[in-house]
Amino acid sequence: MTIVNILRQHKCLEKLSRLPLAAFEVKGQWMCTHSKFAEHKPIDKMRNIGISAHIDSGKTTLTERILFYTGRISEMHEVRGKDNVGAVMDSMELERQRGITIQSAATYTLWKDYNINIIDTPGHVDFTVEVERSLRVLDGAVLVLCAVGGVQSQTLTVNRQMKRYNVPCLAFINKLDRLSANPYRVLTQMRTKLKHNAAFIQLPIGLENETKGIIDLVKQRALYFDGDYGETVREDEIPQDMRTVAKESKQELIEHLSNADETLGELFLNESTITEKDIKDAIRRSCLKRTFTPVLVGTALKNKGVQPLLDAVLDYLPHPGEVENYALVDAAEKKEDEEIKKIILNPERSDKHNFIGLAFKLEAGKFGQLTYFRCYQGKLSKTDTIFNTRTKKKVRVARLVRLHSNTMEDVNEVYAGDIFALFGVDCASGDTFTTKGDQNISMESIYVPEPVVSMSITPKNSKDRDNFAKGIARFTKEDPTFHFEFDRESKESIVSGMGELHLEIYAQRMEREYNCPVTLGKPKVSFRETLVAPCQFDYLHKKQSGGAGQFGRVIGVLEPLPPHKNTTLEFSDETVGTNVPKQFVPGIQRGFLEACEKGCLIGTKLAGLKYRLKDGANHCVDSSEHAFALAAIGSMRDCFENGVWQILEPIMLVEITGPEEFQGSVMGQITKRKGLIMGVEGSEDWFTIYAEVPLNDMFGYSGELRSSTQGKGEFTMEYSRYSPCTPEVQDQLIQQYQESQGLAQQKKKN
Repeated sequence: MTIVNILRQHKCLEKLSRLPLAAFEVKGQWMCTHSKFAEHKPIDKMRNIGISAHIDSGKTTLTERILFYTGRISEMHEVRGKDNVGAVMDSMELERQRGITIQSAATYTLWKDYNINIIDTPGHVDFTVEVERSLRVLDGAVLVLCAVGGVQSQTLTVNRQMKRYNVPCLAFINKLDRLSANPYRVLTQMRTKLKHNAAFIQLPIGLENETKGIIDLVKQRALYFDGDYGETVREDEIPQDMRTVAKESKQELIEHLSNADETLGELFLNESTITEKDIKDAIRRSCLKRTFTPVLVGTALKNKGVQPLLDAVLDYLPHPGEVENYALVDAAEKKEDEEIKKIILNPERSDKHNFIGLAFKLEAGKFGQLTYFRCYQGKLSKTDTIFNTRTKKKVRVARLVRLHSNTMEDVNEVYAGDIFALFGVDCASGDTFTTKGDQNISMESIYVPEPVVSMSITPKNSKDRDNFAKGIARFTKEDPTFHFEFDRESKESIVSGMGELHLEIYAQRMEREYNCPVTLGKPKVSFRETLVAPCQFDYLHKKQSGGAGQFGRVIGVLEPLPPHKNTTLEFSDETVGTNVPKQFVPGIQRGFLEACEKGCLIGTKLAGLKYRLKDGANHCVDSSEHAFALAAIGSMRDCFENGVWQILEPIMLVEITGPEEFQGSVMGQITKRKGLIMGVEGSEDWFTIYAEVPLNDMFGYSGELRSSTQGKGEFTMEYSRYSPCTPEVQDQLIQQYQESQGLAQQKKKN
């Protein structure tokens, strides 16, 4: 029987062109392999893990090796492969061209009879929401660190995200084969920068070109990876020259574990014999509590250390039943004196409990919207009806699929702990679904950071406006950090995101996926305006034009907040007596907030202000909440005229790494861009510079850095704080704003 007939008979997928052909090529045993992947395991035979790290630490390469060794794919390809194939998990054409991960991709595989769901996440800070929503639904994670770069800026961000969702993790120090690799320095950085109680459970045998294998400190054995692709793991005696180091490192591991685990601590203090099982159990217990981080080593590119990492995932990371997940009862149902109730979800893989699932990612595919789900309780089958607890809409499940990058495999039912996808579900990212229509519950929402960069966007051809609207609607729905708005004053469409690369990627996707080339304007930075010194106001709003009039008087002071609060607005009611009736105070606050939407210098939002209402006056007939709101707006106009104002700009924390020979020129570039160098670290042939630079001066820096470091330098940046900009920049911004206002008025006249 031909393969095509087998496929038709088993109806595993709808379209032959979309089949994961590698699945049936593995050792010529497609049927056996597929049935293994598709079967549902007991909950203790499951792992849901994410692979997270800084840019270019080897996440996607590591995932590629994992899929190969577990028999999920038949051959490996490189992220920037010469054969123009690219890694399986980088399914988007843009990802393969640029050699970076843009969207998180899900897959599932089998290792030693355990089912492992894996999500490969991006490393760029611009796509941080992809990491955020992946970690939200995972039970454990592998934190990959580069043996040369060590703990970098995005590593810190990923570490914060893991802490936010309480995700236990293993650390894997990758790229031992690189020049200047130093895993011992990386371990020190994990302890000092990430504040992890971490210790090696493996040691490398040789570094750089001399990387031969690894030492398992728990078993006290050497592991070598034989065969063309390192597929055969060979155990041997520890080399003679490393036995002392291995013994000392094992002692260090036991000491760190004793601080985190009481059971092992007692054995250690009593000087009892500590067995291999004692150490493994202690690592697992402390890893689940996030009190200890086991550190593994290897090089994914050179096929060393991946199989022991998979074993460590099974041994030390939790299965879905060991993680406590809960749902919140809708706040609308609770009484005033009650707290919001938490329902602990039952992870049992059966249909005894009703289905509860979380939609954590949306993606538009060839066959409509694809929604990624994590099942937290119960069982979901084809033809079941589920309800969106937010919108109360019901959806009939027509097709259930499990994902392998951009290919899909149909299943008939999913259970608690599974990650799967549905078609044709109209929902938002973070919605909760259940099979009971009357259940008002919701899972914990996903943290979404605010965008920091804005650019004008216009289609190059006016006939493409329909495609442009479709593309924008899809991208804003898929990515909560990508915002779109129309500026009525400048008559421009504005997109906002997490960085230049973020917006550039979406512009390229508009052209590739919607055949709509677009032009991006100069990035607009989210400036803010604030007061320099307190400004007193006494404003009377009085209007009489027949019928009921308007009367409201407000007296007080508008003052700037200290620097650590310069992104907030505060309102303080300090009135005594009945000159300003209390029922009108909310109107004054509303008027103040409305006036803060647009400043007097460059028309941006106001920030870092405190509106102190001290006194006022009212009229027994003509006063109203609306009248006092207009009085507050009028008082803000007076402050615009009488006060001294300044512009605040976002300051970014920038981390630059590159070869030591280019350090001088890079420091010169930072100074030229009005940056303040906070610190410099050097490690053999590489340097790392930490600086604070205004975002407005960072545009176009990536090209300048590449050209000045022969393409070897790289940088990352994330938002740090708002700070007053220099007088020259302020004058320039005001002039540009006035010119744009003049052009806008001319357009109106014409």
